[in-house]
Amino acid sequence: MFKDIYKNRRVLITGHTGFKGSWLTFWLKKMNAVVCGYALEPNTNPNHYSFLTAPDFSYFADILDYSRLRAAVEEFQPEIVFHLAAQALVRESYLTPRETFAVNVMGTANLLESCRVLDKKPVIVNITSDKCYENREWVYGYRENDPIGGHDPYSSSKACAELVSQSFYRSFGEKEIFFIATCRAGNVIGGGDWAKDRIMTDLMTSAGNSSTAIIRNPLAVRPWQHVLEPLSGYLLLGMLLFEGKSEFCCPFNFGPSPNEGKTVRSLADMAKQYWSDIKTEEKPNNIIYETKTLYLNCDKAFSILGWLPVWNTDKAIEKTIDWYRNFYRKNEVITERQLEEYLKDADKKGAVWL
Repeated sequence: MFKDIYKNRRVLITGHTGFKGSWLTFWLKKMNAVVCGYALEPNTNPNHYSFLTAPDFSYFADILDYSRLRAAVEEFQPEIVFHLAAQALVRESYLTPRETFAVNVMGTANLLESCRVLDKKPVIVNITSDKCYENREWVYGYRENDPIGGHDPYSSSKACAELVSQSFYRSFGEKEIFFIATCRAGNVIGGGDWAKDRIMTDLMTSAGNSSTAIIRNPLAVRPWQHVLEPLSGYLLLGMLLFEGKSEFCCPFNFGPSPNEGKTVRSLADMAKQYWSDIKTEEKPNNIIYETKTLYLNCDKAFSILGWLPVWNTDKAIEKTIDWYRNFYRKNEVITERQLEEYLKDADKKGAVWL
């Protein structure tokens, strides 16, 4: 995979205890990378991170602690960095706007500066969000050259993180050989996510506990995809940057194929087909603003990187439910099995990174 470029490479993941971070850590360990994680302790119980093989090194600390972060980076001397540490919830950002901006903006600046001062600089893949765009409720997908902005504190802070990354690269990238790219992924689902206010998590938890999931925004449209989809894009982009290809120091969208966007109601209805224990009740909540329609245009990743999604939305839902059903009914964690299934399907589809 990825030309074996990650084998024995020192890879730093910020936010490695989170949902996407734990899946990424697991995949990198399978490729025999030397993985270092920097994050807060997991904040949910249960949590995916605790079920998996730990990274080679872990720092449990705040990304806003610049001295601690810089010391960790200098000690580990990473070659490749994936920056996922963030306050990642829209509704939480309304409750803690200042903290959201601090973590997502200054946390990004802290990481980039910690890496920039190294004699041998790593390449950096900064994960922002599909919600960084100035949302106009368009019915077509946002492209990487569309205006960024964001309405709520979370979305706006991710737009700011994009600007911070662009500024660091334009200021220091070519002169200091400091390669940075940003990734904007669609709504991610998959096993092991217990963060609050996420529809698939609510559906799975309610089925596991024999309760009813509340649907706040049944008509909201999102580009749903399995967690392994954007991770394959991040890893592909990291490989290309490590090969010294500065033309990839720019933003990329990673999402499902065109016309795969579905409403929350449709997602729930599809989920019920795979797990009859799922029960829902619609209670629309418009007290705070949340984007109604969001599509991503991923033509740039398709054409320039050669990246393509492997599982469609229906398959992503099926695999997600399979993970949680095994967890709640059999007390099994099937992360490794699902990664192997994904790799087999990627091979059949001719993924460029295999």
